[in-house]
Amino acid sequence: MGEAELLSASRQLIIHANICLYGHAANEALAATVAEEIAHHWNAAQGTVLINNETYKLWFNIQPQYTPNLTEIEVLSNTDPRNNYFRVESSAYGNISYVDGIGCNTGYFLLGNLLNNSTTAAHEFGHTLGLEHPHNLDLRGKGDPGIMYPRGTIVDPHFQYLPEALPGQKGGTLNPAHRVVQPGDIGLLQLQHLAFNKKGFAIVGDFSSVWHEAEL
Repeated sequence: MGEAELLSASRQLIIHANICLYGHAANEALAATVAEEIAHHWNAAQGTVLINNETYKLWFNIQPQYTPNLTEIEVLSNTDPRNNYFRVESSAYGNISYVDGIGCNTGYFLLGNLLNNSTTAAHEFGHTLGLEHPHNLDLRGKGDPGIMYPRGTIVDPHFQYLPEALPGQKGGTLNPAHRVVQPGDIGLLQLQHLAFNKKGFAIVGDFSSVWHEAEL
């Protein structure tokens, strides 16, 4: 989830979002790393949006927040569309990270998923903005995997965990470190349809406002 700001004079569209981490495995350095990863991948696409026949350059302003003393009531009562709350723990049911819906502002990060340039944070951020997993999960011969392809996607050998592995077998699926944000991902956000107020602001996504306890 985020707040879009339309700057007509400079022809910029900025998506503001705060990544607020809490939980036993969260810390200030991790929050900075996660926010930097999200900003890097989404800005690398150099997206543009056509609004009222004018081309706007898209920029993602992602800010880190380590919130060790965050309370449930703060999450439930939050009205700031920029705030996205993620619990971070070293274990999770199903051994996966997840968000609480498509177009949301809360979720749960498995610490191991955030390491080794995994792109997990950038992927889950796409979900908070309203993006789903693609339907076709066999990308062989189709080039770089987009940011919204999930783990388990079939890809060309050099995008696998182990290039020598057979497709779909152990090591023979998408290594998420190879995911990239593509122009098509930007297009799917449908930012040109946002309802901007008189001050030039609009909300991207919606409030899920779910507080998470530590799993396992």
